[in-house]
Amino acid sequence: MITLHHCPQTRSMRTLWLLNELEVPFQLRSYPFDRTLRSPEFLSLSPAGRVPALEIEGERMFETGAITEYLCERFSPDGLGRGPGTPDRMTWLVWVHFAETLSQHTAALTQQHVALFEDHMRSPIVMKLEAARVRKCFDAIEARLSTPIENRDHLLTSGFSAADISVGQAVYMAQHFVALQDHPALADWYARITARAGFEAALPRGDGIYAQDFYPPWPLE
Repeated sequence: MITLHHCPQTRSMRTLWLLNELEVPFQLRSYPFDRTLRSPEFLSLSPAGRVPALEIEGERMFETGAITEYLCERFSPDGLGRGPGTPDRMTWLVWVHFAETLSQHTAALTQQHVALFEDHMRSPIVMKLEAARVRKCFDAIEARLSTPIENRDHLLTSGFSAADISVGQAVYMAQHFVALQDHPALADWYARITARAGFEAALPRGDGIYAQDFYPPWPLE
């Protein structure tokens, strides 16, 4: 049995979306995004006190990139994954792990806009730098999707994969701080992949981290 330990609107949504697409049986344990993640019980699952944590057949995993690689190798090596020796293997690995590059900048913005409650706690410099870094990541995705290759509907030429899930979930979080309107290919791709039932099933059913759809770049403008 697989058990996913999850907080809504965090990186663990990436694993939840993947499990839904894989259509394998799993249990979901949801937590509030608070000190519960610092409890000895949870730290035994994820030593840094972060989600996701995954239990599978008595073993424990953490880190989304590792979980994505393992689940794809185990359950969908030539579907959502791309196995060693296949033409898109290198590109698949790059984009699966690029998701974390984008997510780390979004995490910094989440801290500034959401976790810090008083304006005097926030750093305009950090907010400006991290938003610029998110835009750079969006530029990279836009460039990939704009490459003049026939049937480039997804990050890989060979079609939808866990790379789209990983990066798509990272964009889901990042768009709370940087709008997609200046990246039309990215916006079209994002609309396409988030219309999937697997994504819809991974959305929060109650409160998540983000209380609003978009956080204006206060106090930068």
